[in-house]
Amino acid sequence: MAATYMDLIVEARSRIQEITAQQLATHDPSQVLLIDVREGPEWNQGKIPTARHIPRGVLEGNIHQVVSPTAENPVVLYCASGMRSALAAVTLQNMGYRSVYSLAGGFQAWKTQGGLWELPQGLPDRLQERYDRHIRLPEVGEAGQRKLLASQVLIVGAGGLGSPASLYLAAAGVGRLGLVDHDQVDVSNLQRQVIHSTRTIGNAKVESARDTIRALNPDVTVTTYDLRLTARNGPEIVEGYDLIVDGADNFPTRYLVNDLSVRYGIPVVHGSVFRFEGQVSLFDPKNGPCYRCLFPEPPAPELAPNCEEAGVLGVLPGIVGTLQAAEAIKWLVGIGENLVGRLLTLDTLTQQFRTLRFGKNPACPCCSDPSKPPPIVDYDETCTATG
Repeated sequence: MAATYMDLIVEARSRIQEITAQQLATHDPSQVLLIDVREGPEWNQGKIPTARHIPRGVLEGNIHQVVSPTAENPVVLYCASGMRSALAAVTLQNMGYRSVYSLAGGFQAWKTQGGLWELPQGLPDRLQERYDRHIRLPEVGEAGQRKLLASQVLIVGAGGLGSPASLYLAAAGVGRLGLVDHDQVDVSNLQRQVIHSTRTIGNAKVESARDTIRALNPDVTVTTYDLRLTARNGPEIVEGYDLIVDGADNFPTRYLVNDLSVRYGIPVVHGSVFRFEGQVSLFDPKNGPCYRCLFPEPPAPELAPNCEEAGVLGVLPGIVGTLQAAEAIKWLVGIGENLVGRLLTLDTLTQQFRTLRFGKNPACPCCSDPSKPPPIVDYDETCTATG
């Protein structure tokens, strides 16, 4: 039987030396040659300072330009998670290199343990061309575009709000998008969920959305979670993301997202729609109120029916989801005045926008005491904790 990719990884790790992120951090950078073997789009999202970029596919042909096999200083290879670098280390060993290491856990492990990282200087010509209209904005520029390329955004819900939000974040060049949704595409979705199509009816929404995003911008990494967000899987799913875009269509998920946000310090761009009305806000647990400060308790179910029961103007989620994307981009780049402490409401029947200000609730059951982060539990339809 042919060996699987994981078999090759296991074999490679048995033949090479690995170094942990903690161990690497103790070494003098001038005494270690760091080589990033990831592909170009990954490199553009951030690198370890002093690292040289030689993608694994051209490593054999280009390594001699950087270091000779007889060099005494250690050569440390890294990729995203430590698998490709393990295979690359075997390649160098076979070429006669002696002091070769693979970074266990890769770039993700390095960032998780607090290691310094930076964005590469200068964008490749093809990215300069793709994001030209962003780069021309003085408020964004090349530095802001690099921030977007290095960002990771989790989108909860690949429906009415998640559709425009994910499309515009992908078009903007956000480096990695995570999509969480457990539903399949239904013909009734197509009136407003523009990321899907008649061709994808019956497919998982996250798969349908992923394929559309890849067609729009193949440089964006899309991670799909074809499941319902729960207290059990939530902590693992949100790990590593810079920002959450809440496109949920129910209160139990919104309250769970808020609890995850407060506990793990990840801001949330909130959006919701009802018939002809929508609202948008940004909840940053480190710098302002949370969702529960504004809505301590959910409304009675009969006062807040979902879209299936109450209906919704098809264009409304497009407007709100696009506003969410704009708010996310502003926060990621660090420009403009964000919606922390403000709730933007809109009524498409009158085309009126209003902004309501609100503050942190000193009695908030979720964020009033930073020393007591909220427990991560599931909620029923009345938002009563069930676990």
